[in-house]
Amino acid sequence: MNLHAPKGIDVENWFIECYRKHKGHPMKILLGLYKGNYNKFFLAVVFFLIKHCPVWVLPIITANIINDVTSGAPETYRNIIIQAIIMVGLIALNIPTNYMYTRYKSLATRYAETGLRKALVRKLQQLSISYHKETQSGRLQSKIMRDVEAVETLSTQMFLSILNIALNIIIALSVTVTKSGVVFVFFLLTTPIAAFTMVFFRGIMKRRNSEFRKEMEETSARVMEMVELIPVTRAHALEEEEVEKMSGQLFNVAEKGYKLDVIQSLFGSVGWAIFQVFQVICLAFTGCLALKGNVLPGDITLYQSYFATIVAQVSSLMSLIPTIAKGVESVNSIGEVLLEEDVEHNDGKPELLDVHGTFDFENVKFRYNNTENDVLTDLNLHVKQGETIALVGESGAGKSTILNLVIGFNFATDGTVKVDGQDISKIDLRSYRKHLAVVPQTSILFSGTIRDNITYGIDDVDEKTLQEVVKAANLTDLIDSLPDGIDTVVGEHGGKLSGGQRQRISIARALIRNPKVIVLDEATSALDSISEQLIQEALNNLTKNRTTFIVAHRLSTIRDADKIAVIGEGHCIEYGTFEELMALKGEFYQMKSIQS
Repeated sequence: MNLHAPKGIDVENWFIECYRKHKGHPMKILLGLYKGNYNKFFLAVVFFLIKHCPVWVLPIITANIINDVTSGAPETYRNIIIQAIIMVGLIALNIPTNYMYTRYKSLATRYAETGLRKALVRKLQQLSISYHKETQSGRLQSKIMRDVEAVETLSTQMFLSILNIALNIIIALSVTVTKSGVVFVFFLLTTPIAAFTMVFFRGIMKRRNSEFRKEMEETSARVMEMVELIPVTRAHALEEEEVEKMSGQLFNVAEKGYKLDVIQSLFGSVGWAIFQVFQVICLAFTGCLALKGNVLPGDITLYQSYFATIVAQVSSLMSLIPTIAKGVESVNSIGEVLLEEDVEHNDGKPELLDVHGTFDFENVKFRYNNTENDVLTDLNLHVKQGETIALVGESGAGKSTILNLVIGFNFATDGTVKVDGQDISKIDLRSYRKHLAVVPQTSILFSGTIRDNITYGIDDVDEKTLQEVVKAANLTDLIDSLPDGIDTVVGEHGGKLSGGQRQRISIARALIRNPKVIVLDEATSALDSISEQLIQEALNNLTKNRTTFIVAHRLSTIRDADKIAVIGEGHCIEYGTFEELMALKGEFYQMKSIQS
């Protein structure tokens, strides 16, 4: 037995289609998520019935034994032994049937849980960069982890816990009505009162718990803020003010916690007392019936057990309502991602077998969603194969937007961006990006080794090629100084390395892809002069004979660029070599004079 999808079902696409088909009907969606696994749920129910038999049979056997003992029948010893053997057999049967029940239930629910997470992960990979920029990563993480877990819990509650509750109530009432109609009516009248009274008190405790939880969440957020601000706090000698501020928050938590403790204790005892009072009422009522001869003495125990079972099950059913509501909300929350239409469509578009690196921007306009002003207006640029073009200008001029158009993260609102003569919006971007490398302003590393980070996405890299890339990226001295060399773990986000070291690893990652097109977004910003020099040398190795787009604020770093485009007011206002623009004594000349 395994967790693989049933044959013939494409899990991710089926889940998305299921959401699309049953949009607005979370229960239908929930049922659809288990397509191909209904047989496992059926088997889980069968084994559940078998494993749960001791709970239902024990009150009957207990009552029978008491009745046999009080009647003084000659077969009493034999009956006791037979019924004890039956009970032991059912108890022993619980072990293997409980295993089989858990196995089939878990296979079905974990399949759906894993499938949902896979569908979300695949969808997130398909959604546009604009969507990711506008959506908090914490919310997406919560959908993948917390919401999917809530859906799995909902499945268990809906298909198994409610089944358990229903079976317990049905069997208890069925046995009772066959034994005594009077006791059955008593159960119908008193059970709901006892159950709803307990649920009422549970509701009050739930509200207090919610208040305490929210206060704890607020404290957690404050603590995170405090930790992040410690350098600023220390630099401005504000330690005592921060301690005072946190003390107030901590006292608020303590106060909420105290109130919760008192109320939990009070209502817990009240709830217990109410349950016991109704138990005593049931005991007294059935005792009176036994004195009148309407029921057998042993049946008093049976009715006591079943009354307790029914009250507990009705109470459990009511307490499931918040869990079900939370699960339904999570089903809808996941649907927000799976049904999102802002995706990058590549299927069916022609692929680029090779990229030479010629780019044309023809009357390009671009406007971000939900904004009124164009970022780019009538931009025209021609970039030759193997040419390095630097984009300069004030912040907000549109330089990074141009890079996003080159990568294909955004498409022109009007006009055309072409690569090798083909409209970039009409090609399979995955085939194009295989020939592309990006070195962002902030290097992005994961918590693996230096080797893993350099070779990310590239299989079967030979050692010779890797060493050449390391040398070209000016990483040799760094790697030689580390105890584990290239297999040194860099820590979360590369936290064990300096900014310049992380950036050179990013350059090595770009080099090893042997790209035809390079995109550098302020790759040397915010670095010291030594790190900048090392990175500049590495960048020179990276950009040789490759079409390169550079965004740089330090104008001294782009002196060797083939062409410089000064971007202002959404279009190219000056274009030429470094010397040509300096001789022009225009916008670029003014910018360079300010930095000199």
